[in-house]
Amino acid sequence: MRTLTLTFEEAIEICKALGHEQRMQIIRILTKGPQNVNELSEKLGVPFSTAAVNIKKLEDAQLISTEMVPGRGSQKVNTNRYDKIVINLKDDEPAEEKTYSIEMPIGEFVSCEVEPTCGLLSEDGVINMIDDPRAFYEPERKRAQLLWFRSGFVEYHFPNRIPYGAAVEELNISAELCSEAPYYKDDWPSDITCWINGKEVGVWISPGDFGGKRGFLTPMWWETNNTQFGLLKSWKINKEGSFIDGVKISDITIMDLDLESRPFVSVKFGVKQDAVNKGGMNLFGPKFGNYEQGILLNIRYD
Repeated sequence: MRTLTLTFEEAIEICKALGHEQRMQIIRILTKGPQNVNELSEKLGVPFSTAAVNIKKLEDAQLISTEMVPGRGSQKVNTNRYDKIVINLKDDEPAEEKTYSIEMPIGEFVSCEVEPTCGLLSEDGVINMIDDPRAFYEPERKRAQLLWFRSGFVEYHFPNRIPYGAAVEELNISAELCSEAPYYKDDWPSDITCWINGKEVGVWISPGDFGGKRGFLTPMWWETNNTQFGLLKSWKINKEGSFIDGVKISDITIMDLDLESRPFVSVKFGVKQDAVNKGGMNLFGPKFGNYEQGILLNIRYD
């Protein structure tokens, strides 16, 4: 469960954003899944402009996120960022923190197997050579802000900071991803798989490789006829199973990952050789695309 924990003072702006019946209805509707503005307008029974104003208020409060996804042309789709909001009324007695988060740079992979088309970009330029898998073994790869390949995988080892004797309740992993097509192509599906500690926890079918319009963070030197941005996807594993963006996709549970007994947490993203949609993968760092993050791991324990 994605939880937003606030102090009493931090809650003031959030409460202002939620202090409106239509905005509360929007949050309630989005708990059932992503919606675009037209859909929300129809369900609320209000004009498009009214729905758009309320969505903007929730975006400004960082309670919902908006992504551009292909449809009939590109369209904005809104999603709840959190499942639960907790307000601590006693600042002098903060609740014990029982989570930890780590952001991993995308160039810090410990193992990889990639097939062309492939390559890595730093904030400043191309790392080594494009379409040469040997570039993925250059020391400079640690500076990568965008990497891509036609098939294969990249694997990361996150430090295990779970206290001895604690039981893990939930693991969340999020990253900005999309397919990999020549230049870019909105309609280019790809089966992108996530593995945790060697267990396949879910396949996300990326709808395409997005370009033609500059990503919010993408450097100006990288031309818009190339991949520009992806979609922020979240894998969650708990006692009930594995989920992508809140939708259950497998029965792999947190107990199956054997997290407590390992010195690190292995996270792997890739496109399998036998994938139905073998459309490659782009992975974005905090200085490319639309989201200022690398690969973010969050673990909640008891």
